Amino acid sequence: MNVTLRQLEIFEKVAACRHVTKAGRELFITQSAVSMAIAELEKFAGAPLFERRGKQLVLNGRGQLIVSRVQDVLRQVGVIEQLMVESVGEPIGILRVGASTTVGNYLLPDFVGEFTRHYPRAKVLLQVGNTSQIEHAVESGELDLGIIEGPPHAGALDATRWRGDELVVVVGGGHPWAAIKKASRAMLEQASWIMREKGSGTREVLESAMRKKGINFIISMELGHTEAIKKAVEAGLGVSCLSRMAVARELSHKWLAEVHTLLDLRRELIILTRNDSYRTALMKAFLSILEESK
Repeated sequence: MNVTLRQLEIFEKVAACRHVTKAGRELFITQSAVSMAIAELEKFAGAPLFERRGKQLVLNGRGQLIVSRVQDVLRQVGVIEQLMVESVGEPIGILRVGASTTVGNYLLPDFVGEFTRHYPRAKVLLQVGNTSQIEHAVESGELDLGIIEGPPHAGALDATRWRGDELVVVVGGGHPWAAIKKASRAMLEQASWIMREKGSGTREVLESAMRKKGINFIISMELGHTEAIKKAVEAGLGVSCLSRMAVARELSHKWLAEVHTLLDLRRELIILTRNDSYRTALMKAFLSILEESK
């Protein structure tokens, strides 16, 4: 028996889903077909690749050794397929793009829409996460390119400046700072800050700006989504620091108020690609649209 590409695809999907039925749904095949493929692979391996934990299948030690290599093979096959379907006149295929939260939610959807209108035979799969998650996904090959907020930390990636961005300190309309529209060093230290989790580019920029001014501050609440932070600040639960593009609507309606500080909250939005990856016509076309918007 020879291992087939389809068996490897099923193995990788089961490893990710940890469930035969869910893997089958995502691959559009039956549960029995998934089970048969895993059984054939384990027969070929001469030993189990998964541990059965109730209804879940969890990779054992041997399976964990294999899965990263399987992912490498599938990525290379994807590149080959992309090269085979590319045409000079019109980019074709699927481009996997990742963006950190602010970029992904407030900026990138317009560019994805423009790209799709220009190239109807191309498709962009957009994944949104924090900066750390996007860096890791680009580095591992899960994403073709990523756009993050602030400096990258993965040295194996090519980082190119895309455009600038600015963070603003905001409070609810009824907060005492809203009337005076500024905050001193002491006020920043004593405030109840509401911020994203560690790994967020926005949080990293604020922490860096505070360190540069020698300001010690306490994050009293961590929330995993910018919209939740805005609602909490609007309700008067504390102070936050968010991208101007994320709070433009709230500031215009006076639901939130901008507060001026001594902090330098400017940052760069960065495009990440792997330095060993071939830039397909599809990727070049998408990067061209981003470049034209600068």
